[in-house]
Amino acid sequence: MFAVILEYKKPIEDVERHTVEHRAFLDRYYAVGSLIMSGRQTSAKGGVIIANAANLQEVEGIFAQDPFFREGIADYHYYEFTPSKYHPALESILNA
Repeated sequence: MFAVILEYKKPIEDVERHTVEHRAFLDRYYAVGSLIMSGRQTSAKGGVIIANAANLQEVEGIFAQDPFFREGIADYHYYEFTPSKYHPALESILNA
């Protein structure tokens, strides 16, 4: 499991210009079970995504396809972790 932290490095106008395409990218990976949740940071300085991937290479490969990555909109920071506690509703997702 990975926490992916995006830090915008371009003006918010550039972010908004690519948001529709970025959300379509997210939808593709939600559909195959690679993404668990995502959202903009409340500071609007970036985003946070929880991804379900086997290793760093897999998660980097996924996000290399993100329009925000391709267009240089954001820097990506990947933090691998092993969930030890979680809400029971996530059981089927985490143990798939």
